[in-house]
Amino acid sequence: MSASTGSLGRGRPRIGLSPKEICGMNVWRRLSVPRPALALTGAGVLVVGGLVTLPVTMAHAATQCEVSYTTNDWPGGFTASLSIKNTGEALDGWTLRFTFPNSSQQVVHGWSARYSQSGQNVAVQNESYNGLVPSGATIEIGFNGLWSGSNPKPTSFTLNEVACNGGGGPTTAPPTTTPPTTAPPTTPPPTTPPPTTAPPGGRVDNPYLNAVGYVNPEWKAKAESVSGGNRVSNTSTAVWIDRIAAIEGTDDSQSNGPMGIRDHLDEALSQGADYIQFVIYNLPGRDCAALASNGELAPDELPRYKAEFIDPIAAIQSDAAYQDLRIINIIEIDSLPNLHANTGSNPGATPTCELVKQNGAYVNGIGYALATLGAISNVYNYVDAAHHGWIGWDTNFSPVALLLKDAATASGSTLDDVHGFIVNTANYSALREPYFQITDTVNGQTIRQSTWVDWNQYVDELSFAQDFRDELVAKGFDSGVGMLIDTSRNGWGGSARPTAPGPTTDVDSYVDGGRVDRRIHAGNWCNQSGAGLGERPQAAPEPGIDAYVWVKPPGESDGSSEEIPNNDGKGFDRMCDPTYEGNARNGFNPSGALPDAPISGAWFPAQFQQLMQNAYPPLS
Repeated sequence: MSASTGSLGRGRPRIGLSPKEICGMNVWRRLSVPRPALALTGAGVLVVGGLVTLPVTMAHAATQCEVSYTTNDWPGGFTASLSIKNTGEALDGWTLRFTFPNSSQQVVHGWSARYSQSGQNVAVQNESYNGLVPSGATIEIGFNGLWSGSNPKPTSFTLNEVACNGGGGPTTAPPTTTPPTTAPPTTPPPTTPPPTTAPPGGRVDNPYLNAVGYVNPEWKAKAESVSGGNRVSNTSTAVWIDRIAAIEGTDDSQSNGPMGIRDHLDEALSQGADYIQFVIYNLPGRDCAALASNGELAPDELPRYKAEFIDPIAAIQSDAAYQDLRIINIIEIDSLPNLHANTGSNPGATPTCELVKQNGAYVNGIGYALATLGAISNVYNYVDAAHHGWIGWDTNFSPVALLLKDAATASGSTLDDVHGFIVNTANYSALREPYFQITDTVNGQTIRQSTWVDWNQYVDELSFAQDFRDELVAKGFDSGVGMLIDTSRNGWGGSARPTAPGPTTDVDSYVDGGRVDRRIHAGNWCNQSGAGLGERPQAAPEPGIDAYVWVKPPGESDGSSEEIPNNDGKGFDRMCDPTYEGNARNGFNPSGALPDAPISGAWFPAQFQQLMQNAYPPLS
């Protein structure tokens, strides 16, 4: 991905809680491989969700079905997952009906269907995109609900007014017969009383604290393919979900392709990890001011983003099998700062950025992602908040915080769906500048007048992250909101790292001589020459900071150094070309990019070797 490209006006560069209430919108549209669900015993007794009921009478043989109903319960609430298998003829539209055994049970919010409830009776109708169901196909739907006293499962279901009987019955309705004397009672068996302690999946204030992170085996293998890579190959890095195909992946017994979300979650369980990190990165008109990381969805494809990208991700992440994992989602890199920095009168404004600002694709897309994923009790959403070199100016600082709030309250989201924010994602801004501060002066002149600082209010990521957190709280976000800093490539060690302040002859000499960030210009973001691995991931390193993290897996390219035809939709951005002399976004300076780079996201061993060589703190 391209960490960032943009402009900030005046030629400024773009670089680069407590448990929350479950009332969400985990929406899923998927026709999946059928799986075991409801069955008939030898006596013809229907078994649903572990409960036993009397045989049912089928009215029409054309509609037959199997239903699996499972729940993940916590005190007063639950998430229900329903799998509806069509064992009859193909359906063109469907309505599922069932009755709650307990009058206190309520549907609060559902997904992948339209829900209505009258008393204890619930009706579920298909959405426009999943009404056609071939014979043998399975529909996956679900909802969040409330209960008191107990939460027994429904014991019978009808599909298009025909009782689900597991399929395989006669072609005409069988006569009604007296149930066998061995049939169990018609009342549900006693249920387990509600738990008195927090259920699995309840959120903690800091998901990284005292926790073991997931090690992506795919990245681990790449790291170990480079000499010395085993020194860092067991580091937890994020998994990037940057296209629809990445949700399912292609890793199976017939191929050795990329793993999908469920593959990674299963592997995390196998490792005994406490948390796993995903980058959710596929907005319509994605990265509207760059070319290297343009996405697959057009600016007007918000419905597709919801139905084909966010909904399936939520469906997998909400699986009860993963309820003990802390699932951390990094939401849509670079997007919202683009709407402020690359629209209107700013020199870097682009037609695509203007369009997604006008049609609300970014704000509403992120709001939908936050609401849908935030409804899962063990999910933690961290929204991307750029970095100091992008929004550290007075004209950007507060407006971007307001824009983040707009997105956090759009499309059903609330501020409680945001657990925190992340800065410097996939970028190179130094964590600390040890040899100068924003308050320094040289011969009576503030260093803000230097070419490098360019009137910014910040010179490094830590001070920016802490102050921006305060600004977000002032805008209404929870006072316990946490910040993450991506330190994967901002170490800037090696022989070029300064060891003392620069000369005090003038502000430029002072800043340039002492800064550890050795980029040619702060607007350079692609495969930077001289960069090194930064601080290794750690929890709660500083006040207000939940963790230093490696969200960008070191060694994965930001973009190709020349145009490379590919089937992944990856474009060519001149900021990745080492011969490029720049543009208004980087003050018309050379790009500082490494040569011979592959397309964004592809493995770049030469870069990884450099990152290890220039690591700070150094590698042992």
